[in-house]
Amino acid sequence: MKIPIYQVDAFTSEVFKGNPAAVCPLKEWLPDEVMQKIAQENNLSETAFFINKNGSFDIRWFTPISELDLAGHPTLATAHVIIEELNIKFDKIIFKTKIGDTLNVTKKNNLFLMDFPSRPPKIYDNIELVSDALRKKPLALFRHRDAVAIFENEEDIKSIKPDMEKLSRLDCPAVIVTAPGNCVDFVSRNFAPKLGIPEDPVTGSAHCELIPYWSKTLNKKELLANQISKRGGKLYCTQNNDRVTIGGEAVTFLRGDIEI
Repeated sequence: MKIPIYQVDAFTSEVFKGNPAAVCPLKEWLPDEVMQKIAQENNLSETAFFINKNGSFDIRWFTPISELDLAGHPTLATAHVIIEELNIKFDKIIFKTKIGDTLNVTKKNNLFLMDFPSRPPKIYDNIELVSDALRKKPLALFRHRDAVAIFENEEDIKSIKPDMEKLSRLDCPAVIVTAPGNCVDFVSRNFAPKLGIPEDPVTGSAHCELIPYWSKTLNKKELLANQISKRGGKLYCTQNNDRVTIGGEAVTFLRGDIEI
């Protein structure tokens, strides 16, 4: 069996930057264990699988270790593949997720704009364990799905060198560290060793928590963000009541086939 595969760098306009995701168009779902093995073989932070349902698309995401309930950069990468590689032209791409959410993606000039759920984080009473794992104590700690550790400035974020083993033992899938940026509204990094991703280059879904926090803190609806990993990535963010818009560019790195 041959399965098409694309590798796309998301949240960037240049190859070798942003966050690489694998994208596999399917005619029907493969067994879960096969999709998991493909993601493991790809060894990228996420592999997205999707099925065209004549007007909308079912989508699922796998890390090398497990399936996710929501993922940003592989959704952006999938929208890029649909429009730029498969030449399926939609004014709005509608994705249906396994947990029943609907994600809409539109393209405006070079930006893919993703409509995602807003996930305002609440105070998370685990600051000592998280501080020990990060080797640096945050000003405050919040959580929705992931832990969100707030720091004073961008230099704090750049200097963090966490203990990955201790992070992997926490009860949350990932720890996001964030602070006001020097040249943007806010910066972040994302550590998810529990999911097989020591540091994720650019994390769209993390901004479902970061956007409502920083929108309220900075009293701004529209924000510009940088995830300051080694590869780096720029995100154009908007808070819209119970939804957020996360925008970014994408570029194709690889086209090919998987043989299984």
